Amino acid sequence: MTTALDSLYQQVILDHAKTRHGDGELPSADAEHFERNPTCGDEITVRVTLDAASGRIDQLRWQGAGCSISMASASVLSELAPGRTLDELRELVGEFRTMMRSRGAGEPDDEVLGDAVAFHGVSKFVMRVKCGMLAWVAAEACATELLAR
Repeated sequence: MTTALDSLYQQVILDHAKTRHGDGELPSADAEHFERNPTCGDEITVRVTLDAASGRIDQLRWQGAGCSISMASASVLSELAPGRTLDELRELVGEFRTMMRSRGAGEPDDEVLGDAVAFHGVSKFVMRVKCGMLAWVAAEACATELLAR
């Protein structure tokens, strides 16, 4: 049975898949990472720039092709990342990963995840989890690379 909340979450995913926030080039990126889901062929490149003064993420942009879930997930991430430190981004990715591994159990923290809680329902479908995680894994790799410098 589909609840009103499930319908709202589905609409958030559809809206982000149609109006892709953060989609586009970022020529002066401080870090870039490519990820591909070999199971379904989804591909994404995530690019991050940092604000030199604060060390916080200035922009997270992405380019990719794939299913609605992977593209919407990247769109949501691009809205959540700016203003965070690299460690905060990695913590956010960790929270998202925990939710995506939950198989629909529990209640994700919408204070932490914002619109990303819409993907909680996706976690019930094991074959779609990697689609939802693709951009987040790429962003985590960018953060790890930048922290290692």
